[in-house]
Amino acid sequence: MNRNVTCLLLGLLGWPPLLWSQGRVVRLDSLPSQYVAPRHIDIWLPPGYDTDTRQHYPVLYMHDGQNLFFPGAAFGGKAWEVDEVMCRLLAADSVRPCIVVGIWNTALRFVEYAPAAPFGLMSPEWQAAVRAERMQASPLSDAYLKFLVQELKPYVDQHYRTRPGRAHTFIMGSSMGGLISLYAQMEYPEVFGGAACISTHWPLSLKENRGDFTQAMVQYLKVHLPQRRVPRLYFDYGTTTLDAWYEPHQLLIDSLLRADYPATKWITHKFEGAAHQESSWQARLHIPLVFLLGK
Repeated sequence: MNRNVTCLLLGLLGWPPLLWSQGRVVRLDSLPSQYVAPRHIDIWLPPGYDTDTRQHYPVLYMHDGQNLFFPGAAFGGKAWEVDEVMCRLLAADSVRPCIVVGIWNTALRFVEYAPAAPFGLMSPEWQAAVRAERMQASPLSDAYLKFLVQELKPYVDQHYRTRPGRAHTFIMGSSMGGLISLYAQMEYPEVFGGAACISTHWPLSLKENRGDFTQAMVQYLKVHLPQRRVPRLYFDYGTTTLDAWYEPHQLLIDSLLRADYPATKWITHKFEGAAHQESSWQARLHIPLVFLLGK
């Protein structure tokens, strides 16, 4: 639905302007970094941010930032419409107001999003095969996370009214963005209080649906799953296109969590008929948002 129509409908239903306003997006053009290539950052400030200057907000960091707000910039011309979804959830009093930080990807998306530590646990042969197919280099995810944690988050906390503690800081992404979200949560449990991993691309490869990386991730998680201050973990997957590969991988991750992780702190959803595409993720975005930010 067009965002102006959404706001009009909410207004006709009697929601006050503070709730049904769409907020606003601030663009940081080509933000420099000592760790990774410069990239755009889109920061969505929720309704009421500019009028109630006493309030401070949780922050949700999201990967593939060009796909979040504006169809003209999004892959395939379909945005997640994060602002519209948040608008509906706020109007229903289903979530806390939050700031959303959209981190644009670059030409190095795959190597920045591929988790380095579990990648290194795979056999040398499969590492070489994945490099030859998609990377031509070793993962840069550790550098990407340093950019996020040591540069971007401090900038956001300094320039906007955030609640900077881990209990109010979350991370989310789809496909390879799901992998880097989980990796960020494990590597920086003192920074993030929850991660949403949507249509997580466990196989790494686009040619072979092998379990090498998933097995490596299980090894990694057995060591890195936090035992204190346990974060919230959300997973989901569809059943068509590339998502049809994911169920056996996700079931393996689920079995580990079922044995070693508090049941109230994680959830996995299967969406019959959902495909590996922005429109599918947009349609169910409200579910992980409520899981992370729900009242």
